[in-house]
Amino acid sequence: MGRQKLIGYWISSGIVKDKKVIEAFKKIPRERFIKGNAEEAYADCPLSIGQGQTISQPTTVIMMTQALELEEGQKVLEIGSGSGYQAAIISKIIGKKGKIISTEIVPELADFAKENIRKLKLKNVEIIIHDGSKGYGKESTYDRIIVTAACPEIPRPLVSQLKEDGIIIAPVGDMNEQSMIKATKNKGKLIKENLGSFIFVPLKGRYGY
Repeated sequence: MGRQKLIGYWISSGIVKDKKVIEAFKKIPRERFIKGNAEEAYADCPLSIGQGQTISQPTTVIMMTQALELEEGQKVLEIGSGSGYQAAIISKIIGKKGKIISTEIVPELADFAKENIRKLKLKNVEIIIHDGSKGYGKESTYDRIIVTAACPEIPRPLVSQLKEDGIIIAPVGDMNEQSMIKATKNKGKLIKENLGSFIFVPLKGRYGY
């Protein structure tokens, strides 16, 4: 489809209204985060990155990023680094004063993500080999949490590691289809909103499938 056509589609259809998200998308070369033909990078579909995992389609990445309502200087936890693309997009929005900790349970993918992040000199991203379904207590609490794999429910540890008034985005459902849940923490509980149906690879780990 091409980068500019994607942006035009998002704006004309009302999918993206946050200019910060568009600017971040422009700054991160998606072709650096895929394996294979660079010409496929801006096709609006998921692509294999090896190890049975995928990089989400650009529209899904952008919708999840916008739903996080990111602000400069925030601390973000990502569950499922994949190739590092989503973390890279987030890093541009939260800026130098912000930090994103991204966990990946598959060592080979974590290494791939680390290399991609290093090549782009993104200093505010840390990739950690870890079972992210349990969160990452060492750095909690977080302003925002994003889960990039299908989970049967929002993992309990993530709720406890999210700040009050913080936002968590996660695809929740069975192995065949999930609802994208945007939840805001209010007095220790989550107020949930359904952003539509999606299909993700399953979350691995203790609180995954």
